[in-house]
Amino acid sequence: MTRPARPAPLAIIVCGALAVDVRRILDERDWQADVYGVPAIHHMHPPKIVEAVDTLLGEVADRYDKVIVVYGDCGTSGALDRMLERHRAERTAGEHCYEIYCGCGFGELAQRSPTTYFLTDYLAKNWDEVVAAEMGFDENPALKERFFAGFTSMTYLRQSEDPDLLEAAERVAASLGLPLEIETVGRRELEAELERLISSR
Repeated sequence: MTRPARPAPLAIIVCGALAVDVRRILDERDWQADVYGVPAIHHMHPPKIVEAVDTLLGEVADRYDKVIVVYGDCGTSGALDRMLERHRAERTAGEHCYEIYCGCGFGELAQRSPTTYFLTDYLAKNWDEVVAAEMGFDENPALKERFFAGFTSMTYLRQSEDPDLLEAAERVAASLGLPLEIETVGRRELEAELERLISSR
């Protein structure tokens, strides 16, 4: 008689905007996990985040001892957490990826610069596809002006030292006519949060 396969130890469901950093941390720490990505474009339509993560959890949760979801609330107004509770899955703390990268320091940043627009490595690299095209800024420049009218600066939360990404961030800020401020946050907070969730098994 064949025994059923034991569940694998760990799966991570991750927002596409965080996937590169999550995989790099897993490799550097030699943490073994199967990673499932969710398209970052869903941030433009938060209910799709809940639907996509719910679908993935339904497909894979029974195959693992533990599933970690690397997301903030990301505009779902608590719907993501309510769904995760049904699946008994845990997620990283924070309202959005900015907080995941900055930890408690994000509140200080936001308070210091309440009219800044935050940018990450992923957004800098993929601005044209993920933001400009999705929001229709190219076809309607007036929409871009209205959307960013209340912002007085752009703060680049820099995870890596890649000069191409810095150049991309400078290009995005220039296209919006906003001065660029740079905060090098690295991946320390994300790594610490992953370690907390993984070690809690």
